[in-house]
Amino acid sequence: MEFVAVENSNQEAKPVVYLLDYGAGNVRSVRNAIIKLGYTIADITSPEQINDAPMIIFPGVGSFGSAMQTLAEKGFLAPLKEYLAQGRPYFGICLGMQTLFESSEETPGVEGLGIIPGVVQRFDSTQCAVPSIGWNGVLKHKDSEMVASLRENELVYFVHSFRALPSEANKDWILTTTTYNGQYISAVQKGNIVATQFHPEKSGETGLKIFDAFLSRAGQLNPSPTLLSVPEDARTQIARRVIACLDVRSNDQGDLVVTKGDQYDVRETTEDEVGRGEVRNLGKPVSLCAKYYAQGADEVSFLNITSFRQCVIGDLPMLQVLEKSSETVFVPLTVGGGIRNYTDDEGNTWSALDVASRYFRAGADKISIGSDAVYAAEELLEKGATGGSSIEQISQVYGAQAVVVSIDPRRVYVSSPEEAPKHSVFELPSPGPDGKKFCWYQATVKGGREGRDIDAVALAKACQELGAGEILLNCVDSDGQCNGYDLILTKAVADAVTIPVIASSGAGAVEHFSEVFRETNAQAALAAGIFHREEVQIADVKNHLLASGFPARGMSQV
Repeated sequence: MEFVAVENSNQEAKPVVYLLDYGAGNVRSVRNAIIKLGYTIADITSPEQINDAPMIIFPGVGSFGSAMQTLAEKGFLAPLKEYLAQGRPYFGICLGMQTLFESSEETPGVEGLGIIPGVVQRFDSTQCAVPSIGWNGVLKHKDSEMVASLRENELVYFVHSFRALPSEANKDWILTTTTYNGQYISAVQKGNIVATQFHPEKSGETGLKIFDAFLSRAGQLNPSPTLLSVPEDARTQIARRVIACLDVRSNDQGDLVVTKGDQYDVRETTEDEVGRGEVRNLGKPVSLCAKYYAQGADEVSFLNITSFRQCVIGDLPMLQVLEKSSETVFVPLTVGGGIRNYTDDEGNTWSALDVASRYFRAGADKISIGSDAVYAAEELLEKGATGGSSIEQISQVYGAQAVVVSIDPRRVYVSSPEEAPKHSVFELPSPGPDGKKFCWYQATVKGGREGRDIDAVALAKACQELGAGEILLNCVDSDGQCNGYDLILTKAVADAVTIPVIASSGAGAVEHFSEVFRETNAQAALAAGIFHREEVQIADVKNHLLASGFPARGMSQV
């Protein structure tokens, strides 16, 4: 067994943690969590290393078929099965748990590692939003050291479209279950083999404790923990997410700053209101990200609002923001801005998949696609799916849960639905300009500067068909107004798709969060300006949601 000279509190050398990184998703956060706990990491690059490893972490993110194919191509399958057959220390995360089963509906005909009986099945999208994205609880089935630190109703972070169901054949593996469209297995353990459907590296301090329970006891976990009785009526609830958004751009001096505008204007107004002032500077992105994590944000979203004018793959400052943030922030990070196919100034051609992969490697968990998604939806409606859109490219490799589509519509007022026969038209609670009583929501591109002949509802449905896993729903009219989310728009889109919807644009008070959750099927709500200006604290929002009867990750869990 190999050791390194890293000291823990007992002045004992810690074993090296071997990472089975097959190349998909955000592995940086797993690395950062392990490093934060004082361990050194070795990457498994050859089959021989598997036998030598004192412990293995498999941070699988992506598709079942891609993972199994990569393991086979690299010659890892046989030695990994032998390693697991010996009951040696193993921690699988998300796909790293699902691959332990016999197979998955995600890729019919592809065999898994076959360690645990059962077939991984897709959630029923007619009964719940799929993917399941967010914070949920677990029900303990074993009195194991692995979950000893988890308090009652404490939440961990999930993002997945497929799940394994409990059965008589696999009941001796079940460590925890979770409720979402029924009960499913959220963690397994048999001896020193442990795996979780949730992401400890994205579950804040709670997740770090779970990691530490495994790393500090690898090879010494209780082989026969006491079985616990779970009441038949016990249930968990997925929480409503509160997301902090950071609009990032370079100022006139070339430094990256967090800014915010009213209806997308990010420059200060000069005293005489003639000309344009400096870019509004609300702070540095890395420090603000850490601040919102400490305050209890469930996710943090970065929008790079200058990248469309730059070489995205070489946008070193933004990549560094992600790298630095992921070192200390252990909740999901989303990044958007300029994710598309493009050719740089030197004639090099990059695919949207290349760009997304670079962001994932820098620490992003999800990428957000804006204008390029509109063009892809238009092409789908005109010609059908081609497989070449940015959504399709990224979803096929990293999974739908990694792709967020950011929709930026604006209201187009009409006197009657007949004026916009191609679009979804809605009656307004009060007349708009010129007394017009109806509107449709026109999708825009280029940061809201150009309208397209497709509405937000049609766009959301097309993007779901292309493989998007989540919709970030903005509204140009509501942006910066602090009068609340556009409930008509949010309800229409959330009712039209089966993927999760994030409400955005317009929050100005804690009541706006409970209002959008009460009146629509949105699963998350995003805000920026009110948090930056400290008009509302994230804790205030969480406490208000809990007091209003909505499941939320309480501040005691941060």
